[in-house]
Amino acid sequence: MSKDFSVGDHVRWNSEAGHVTGVITKKHTSDTDYKGHTRRCSPEDPQYEIKSDKTDHVAMHKGDALHKID
Repeated sequence: MSKDFSVGDHVRWNSEAGHVTGVITKKHTSDTDYKGHTRRCSPEDPQYEIKSDKTDHVAMHKGDALHKID
């Protein structure tokens, strides 16, 4: 089971370019299409859409990849 976050949480994750911070904009608890791929999600293992603080880029990650920050 992954960590649980809520919409509005400020989080950090590691990307190819280094650490990125952003705000969770959506929590997915059922399978969803994202950028042309089906992402497997469930209430026990949700995935989160996060908008970067520095750009308008939106990423999707499992809770295990995220760390809540203040």
